[in-house]
Amino acid sequence: MGETTPHTPAPSPTDEHAAAMEAAAANAQPTNFKVIIIGAGMAGLSAANHLIQNGCDSFCLLEARNRIGGRIVSIPLAQQKVELGANWIHGVLGNPIFEIAVQHGLVSVVNIPKAHKVVATTEDGQQVPFDILQEIYEAYVCFLRRCDEYFLCQYSPPPDICSVGEHINFEIQIYLNSVEDPKEKRLKQLIFNCLLKRETCITGCHDMNEVDLLELGSYTELQGGNIVLPAGYSSILRPLTAHIPKEAIITKCPVKKIHWKRKKTLSGLDTVDENDDENDSDDSEKTVTEYPAASGLLGATAAHVSREGTPSSRGGSVEPDAEFPVRITCEDGRVFNAEHVICTIPLGVLKEYHKELFDPELPQYKQESLEHLMFGTVDKIYLEYDRPFLSAEISEVMLLWDDDKYDMHASDEERCTPEYLSKHWFKKIYSFAKISDTLLLGWVSGQEAEYMETLPTELVAEKCTEILRNFLQDPYVPKPKRCVCTSWKSQPYTRGSYTSIPVGALQEDIENLAQPLYTSPQAFKPVVLFAGEHTHSNFYSTVHGAYLSGRTAAQYLVGNEEPDEITLESDGSDLSAWIQGIALD
Repeated sequence: MGETTPHTPAPSPTDEHAAAMEAAAANAQPTNFKVIIIGAGMAGLSAANHLIQNGCDSFCLLEARNRIGGRIVSIPLAQQKVELGANWIHGVLGNPIFEIAVQHGLVSVVNIPKAHKVVATTEDGQQVPFDILQEIYEAYVCFLRRCDEYFLCQYSPPPDICSVGEHINFEIQIYLNSVEDPKEKRLKQLIFNCLLKRETCITGCHDMNEVDLLELGSYTELQGGNIVLPAGYSSILRPLTAHIPKEAIITKCPVKKIHWKRKKTLSGLDTVDENDDENDSDDSEKTVTEYPAASGLLGATAAHVSREGTPSSRGGSVEPDAEFPVRITCEDGRVFNAEHVICTIPLGVLKEYHKELFDPELPQYKQESLEHLMFGTVDKIYLEYDRPFLSAEISEVMLLWDDDKYDMHASDEERCTPEYLSKHWFKKIYSFAKISDTLLLGWVSGQEAEYMETLPTELVAEKCTEILRNFLQDPYVPKPKRCVCTSWKSQPYTRGSYTSIPVGALQEDIENLAQPLYTSPQAFKPVVLFAGEHTHSNFYSTVHGAYLSGRTAAQYLVGNEEPDEITLESDGSDLSAWIQGIALD
């Protein structure tokens, strides 16, 4: 099997000279901006474009990686582009990403569906009759839609049922009680189990029992199905960067600390005004620092600052001043000043590092919402072959694992252990879909996905080959010539895949994360703003949600300095605008 992990060569003298030149150029870059955008993913690029469209060119994007796009990344594999992150444009009606794709000729308006034949087999190679598969799928979709209805309706679920998984399993048992043949009942149960595993990959969780039943309907599904960009999802990045100056995107620049100025009169923070005496009537120049000073991300120490904003001899950070209320310190030592910052850091990173990242810390309500929300792991396994081996008409093989015969009595704690996961992680793979005749894609979620990320790709490829040989009852299924696995949990600048609302959390938690922060109650424009899929209360977990959130954050910062009147405007990209434009006669 071919090598799957690229190696970085040792730097040559020429490389070192180029690096030195790059560092010198970086040091010569301007460091004072009206707006700093942290992250050059979809939310950051959207915010930058909206600033440009409204005449603001004093901004920069700080991107930790050496590329833009965030969780949008396409690679060449088996003579085509495949997606390691975002896979589809979810919906057409009211989707700004679809509009951009059509406007720039990235997708055909005429969508010709491919032949789609799904086969479902048990571990001993028994193939399920298609009419049974269709029957169970339709029943499952009905159960899932009923879960959606609780968000909008006033009636309550059955007693002691709080999660989507509990509700669907409740409906499954009622449905299966009418099936008399034990073998048929067992087979239908296996299909339901497979569909629930599939749902964890769609939702972004380990188990559907984690997902709050009453909040499932908060996610708004746009009509039109899932659209694939023929040139790869990354092709959408070209029109989004066309008008952004190259020098405005600074890559390989991870942010260590976001210093921002805040008055103690705002609630939710334990802050102090240093040198605050009763005779001093001018509050504008007071420096506000968190007390006690917190350590920075990965060990940096926040400096104590005097009334004039001069750094103390201890530590190296400098408190923001009146002109630039935000000071960004980066891992490489670079410092940037700004009037405003738009933070598009993914939820997974914020959950892990928010206390060290922000100085002062985020308000308590934001910290609590960060803890409440879930940022699940969903990974992909691509298997590339020298030759086709599946029948040409088959598009997907569903794997009906008999989970109950494996360690039925294992506790939830035992199922989280490396010992258990090493024996069972692969049973979370619910299917292998055919991307082309020589390329298969498997999905895995949750703790099993996180465990897979620790394994060599050769071992993953061997296990997948074993699975296919067993389920297809074909000992001649070839080994793949290449295996590519994603590792979104391990990635330091994502720490997971996308957002979902677990039991006990609310849509309001997403709204809390989206709330901008102000230096004082009198401030007209916010100083810290937030964007990203985790900040859109209806389109969380999607690229279009990230895009709209970036546009909304930028909208706070453009326009008049003084609020003449409050107006609601639309550029036609929002769902409401589409609906209002539909003729009903």
